Amino acid sequence: MVTGASSGIGEATAVALNKAGYTVWAAARRLDRMKHLEELGIQTVALDVTDEASVKKALHKIGQVDVLVNNAGYGSYGSFEEVSMEEARRQMEVNVFGLARLTQLVIPGMRRDKSGTIINVSSMGGKFGEAFGSWYHATKYAVEGLTDSLALELKPFGINVVTIEPGIIKSEWADIAADNMVKVSGQGPYKKSVNKKARGFKRLSGAPFSSKPEVVAHRIVKVAQNENPRFRYAAGGSAKPILYLRWLLTDRMFYRIFNRMA
Repeated sequence: MVTGASSGIGEATAVALNKAGYTVWAAARRLDRMKHLEELGIQTVALDVTDEASVKKALHKIGQVDVLVNNAGYGSYGSFEEVSMEEARRQMEVNVFGLARLTQLVIPGMRRDKSGTIINVSSMGGKFGEAFGSWYHATKYAVEGLTDSLALELKPFGINVVTIEPGIIKSEWADIAADNMVKVSGQGPYKKSVNKKARGFKRLSGAPFSSKPEVVAHRIVKVAQNENPRFRYAAGGSAKPILYLRWLLTDRMFYRIFNRMA
């Protein structure tokens, strides 16, 4: 089961797992955006990860889930001062609590079978912060901690739990995040910095260091096929070198370099 499968990494992952021989269920809020997946022989199901009834209905239709790819999520950007608490809660609901509830519901079957793989798509942004991305990065930090803890809990039952940390990916994600950032903070006290950052976001998808979603999808397939995967994998879009710099440098040095890039 792959969530957020109507575009980007989720779509590429559903296709890649299907090619690898898995029976794939692609899940997203809008079925009409997954018609092309059905033509490839991929099953589709409507899913809103923030709606308990929707989650249970989708799982009832699918049945046993042996590999869960929690990919559904979005980036809510804007100055911390100006992002409403309603939007902050929405970001947490989608990126953290939706992922968590779906995972809770598939664990009993995996535990009963003493096997299964849960792959949570985080971000390299789960290891550092970013101006105007406070709530998005907060959710990814949360996913990192949740996934590590869950991996330790479920290992005795033969269940693998893995974090995938994508870098900069060629998708609609950056454009959506940029537009939202300008909508929220493009006219207030942060106007100059926000509009500059939004222009940078718009260039990300076409940047030479960005990667196609298929790069991340390939890594996810490899993890699904691995009986004893590592806790986490950085994938695509300069994620590995950026995270290496994060590990190597002091906070002050890292953010000085990163801010020039961003």
